[in-house]
Amino acid sequence: MQQQQIDHYAHKLEFEIDSWDLAEAQKAKDDIVVLDARSAQAYDQAHIPGAVSFPHKRMTAEHTGDLRRDALYVVYCDGIGCNASTAGALKMARLGFRVKELIGGLDWWKRSGFPLASAHAQQATNTAAASCACD
Repeated sequence: MQQQQIDHYAHKLEFEIDSWDLAEAQKAKDDIVVLDARSAQAYDQAHIPGAVSFPHKRMTAEHTGDLRRDALYVVYCDGIGCNASTAGALKMARLGFRVKELIGGLDWWKRSGFPLASAHAQQATNTAAASCACD
């Protein structure tokens, strides 16, 4: 039973990342490309700094041909109640990319106090302190 538990949680971490770990990977300049799977309009309003707008409906062989194959792609959407990140991660995986889904999406990113970017402002900072109770 214990090995099954270990395998289960190790397997989950292969395919998911949380806001804290993503922010740390960005600071460390890990080879990660963050994809915002929401609409371009939603991206323009607010997104994770450095993220690329790539609505999940456009994640096809035709639109991903120029993407690097050696990077890790982290896909996100609004959060709970939105499955664009799941749909996008599935599409990217089917196309042969290494991919993880951001747990809680943009909602949990904001709740963790990490900064936001938008098309209207260079960068707006969320005022909550960045912390993680799980480290």
